[in-house]
Amino acid sequence: MHRAAAWQTMLAPVLVALTASAAAANPRSDALRAEASRHVYNLDSEEAISLYRQAIAADADDAAAYRGLATALWLSIAFRRGTVTIDDYLGRITKPDSVPLRPPPDTAAAFNSAVERAMELARKRIARSPHDADAHYQLGAAVGLRASYTATVDGTVMSAFRTARQAYDEHEQVLALDPRRKDAGLIVGTYRYVVSALSLPVRWMAYVVGFGGGKERGLAMIEEAAAYNGDNQEDARYALVLIYNREHRYDDALKRLGELREHYPRNRLLWLETGATLVRAGRPADAERFLTDGLARLAGDHRERMYGEEALWYYKRGLARSQQGRTADAEPDLRRALSVQGRNWVYGRTHLELGKLAAKRSDRAGARGEFRTAANLCEQDNDPGPAVEARRWLNTVQ
Repeated sequence: MHRAAAWQTMLAPVLVALTASAAAANPRSDALRAEASRHVYNLDSEEAISLYRQAIAADADDAAAYRGLATALWLSIAFRRGTVTIDDYLGRITKPDSVPLRPPPDTAAAFNSAVERAMELARKRIARSPHDADAHYQLGAAVGLRASYTATVDGTVMSAFRTARQAYDEHEQVLALDPRRKDAGLIVGTYRYVVSALSLPVRWMAYVVGFGGGKERGLAMIEEAAAYNGDNQEDARYALVLIYNREHRYDDALKRLGELREHYPRNRLLWLETGATLVRAGRPADAERFLTDGLARLAGDHRERMYGEEALWYYKRGLARSQQGRTADAEPDLRRALSVQGRNWVYGRTHLELGKLAAKRSDRAGARGEFRTAANLCEQDNDPGPAVEARRWLNTVQ
């Protein structure tokens, strides 16, 4: 189980590298894909899906258009399952059987059809021109997308592992054929970075089957992709937000988040991620300001909400207020988080924080109840760190 969770953590973030990228398509398809990509980042998934389909109609041989469609469909599934935040990839809570919703069959079928067509077109290009760097890029990106979906949605991690190796190899081939293609470094660098962070036995297994490692080199490759003027530049910036959070480089993460908020002002989740990053950075007052701003955006945004989104917003702001010692303001937010639809790990962490508030006011019985509930919910949702913390707190109020 630990090994499966590790590979799932490895595979899922690579999806950010798979939005539409350069390909030998006609100008109309190129323009439609670029517009669709902007809609993806602004949380306008239906518009993005429609535009990718128009791009396919404009050029039925454009592999990137099919891959873009598959990516938009995957993200719509993840959004409805509530698994698109940084929190989902900092721990182990992306375990497929811990999420509440399976993908709609028609959406899953559309994803599979689109990604298979993208791979078919790329392979045909490689058969015609074996040294075509972009053809190898298209194939690697499509295969990587398949691996990410298999790990995060289907939950068949070992199958995803085998597929991921092909994606890695294809993008290493891109860099060998054309070292200027820094965009190919996003997938290669991400795999290198995450392999380096795995436990020793799993890391050796990765080396044996052909994955390279090296955290510093992997991170450098992702940073080069973020600086490269390619169509996946924004994808690399998203990847860096996640990695910088993992590395506790919060100022760097906040800088990237600022750039993304400026470019995609309709993406309210960027305000949520900024607030969450500020909490991790120990800046709860700044976090509260962003989260309050984001909650106002949420109230005025009538588009579809991520599964459990409101609960997550109120938990994060309640946490920020609690860290400032503002119990009277924190508790209503935390209670609100428990009153709306949410993931069990969010409820569990919310009960953990309520337990701390109860312990602070010497309500030992109330604290015990909150800590027990927190531990149980977090364990149910594959969130072991807070579960351990809750049981540690429980021992202090017996």
